Amino acid sequence: MILAALLLAAATPAPPQDPRDAERYSACLATAGAEPAVAVTEAARWRGAGGGVPARHCLALAYLAQKQFAGAALELAGAAREAEVARSPLAVDLWGQAGVAALAGGDAANAVTYLTSGIAIASAPVARAALLTDRARALVEQKRLAEARTDLDAATRLDATVADTWLLRATLARRTGDLKTAEASLVEAAQLAPADADVRLEAGNIAAAQGRTDLARAAWNAVIASAPGTPAALAAQAAIVAAGTPTPSAGAPSLP
Repeated sequence: MILAALLLAAATPAPPQDPRDAERYSACLATAGAEPAVAVTEAARWRGAGGGVPARHCLALAYLAQKQFAGAALELAGAAREAEVARSPLAVDLWGQAGVAALAGGDAANAVTYLTSGIAIASAPVARAALLTDRARALVEQKRLAEARTDLDAATRLDATVADTWLLRATLARRTGDLKTAEASLVEAAQLAPADADVRLEAGNIAAAQGRTDLARAAWNAVIASAPGTPAALAAQAAIVAAGTPTPSAGAPSLP
């Protein structure tokens, strides 16, 4: 899933209590979706006039609509800091969004920093698990695989109902040669999302790593048949072409 789309679809902070600010916030969000360049100007003016978290959040969404990930991450982090000072429960979500925005912009270092800030104040297991999963993605980008594995282990303990977290754990375990953990994690992911193309792709990758080429080809062909034209299907096709190798690198996508 595209990270920017994930952020744009994320729940926004609660409207301000002041009815005038709430109306301005709603209007700003609508403009951010329809005319992001206009929204940037309006939200920046509002932020400068003391608009606080709502203004910063709207500005961030306008930046995201323009794929200006660095600017979005900075505004979301600023909003998170303000929310944290105000002891607002919105701070956790805002730190998470800041981290994902930074990662979408290729800034894994700041992504780790922002997500760590969110983890430090997250008390709800589901929220903490989501932040740990996203931090694991950023840690993988930094080649800090052992730390990423620790985060994914913790995330699955906190919330075992998210197929994507199990899939990430399976992918990382395969890459580090822990095929037993990879297979066990893949089983969990498949139980939660049996028709997911990325899960089926990883099933083929793990089978190939185990030397079970026929099973790998069957899994990859299932991806191509069920999700033609998708990134997973393209990776599966590449893996089939490279099926002569034990662990087809073409079929090993980056952590989704």
